Amino acid sequence: MIKTKIKKVLAVTAIAALTTTQFANVFAASTIGSGSVTGDTSFDTNIIWDDAFPGSATGTVSGITVKAQILPTINMVISAKEIDLGVLTAGTPSTGTLDIEVGTNAANGVTIRVKSASGGLTNTSDNSLQINNLTTDGSQENYTFTSSANVIDSTVTGFDGDDGDLASTEITNSNELVIYDTNKPEISNVDNADVTFTVSATSNAQTPAGDYEDYLDFTIVGNF
Repeated sequence: MIKTKIKKVLAVTAIAALTTTQFANVFAASTIGSGSVTGDTSFDTNIIWDDAFPGSATGTVSGITVKAQILPTINMVISAKEIDLGVLTAGTPSTGTLDIEVGTNAANGVTIRVKSASGGLTNTSDNSLQINNLTTDGSQENYTFTSSANVIDSTVTGFDGDDGDLASTEITNSNELVIYDTNKPEISNVDNADVTFTVSATSNAQTPAGDYEDYLDFTIVGNF
């Protein structure tokens, strides 16, 4: 009789243990769904329920990209189409200026270069005659370019606009010279020119009479 009772107790205990195990399994956290991205299974993730009422289910899809693009812009406005130095007086420098305004969203700013087409002010009737400091035409004069940056119109922290200031430079060839160089974006404000470019010419008493011209090319490079 005692053995029978012991067997019954063991049976009841086993059933209780089995029931508890099954109950625990039923109420353990479980996957009830998934999170995914259309067309890309690498984002797939399980959504896990805590098997409770009240309860919650959680899943995270990670790494969704947000993209945007800003197209590059750059503008350069030159204040006039010519620099007229007028009638030159021997030994007296005659100067003229242009203002240049830039607007750009180039992350690393812009560089502006200028070059003379003929390396001097050239006589329109005889291109062997030039106003510059060379003596190949038998007479030495002066022909120079200068530039200076003006009031900063960029609000970007760290903007530097005067590294490209050009000291007075004699022009004897068609090499490009940097007249403005910046490192950050800047707004366009034609009422506040970014750089002033100056041309100066000085003749002497033996400079042949006539009309003299030079043609300038201004090149701007955006450093995006």
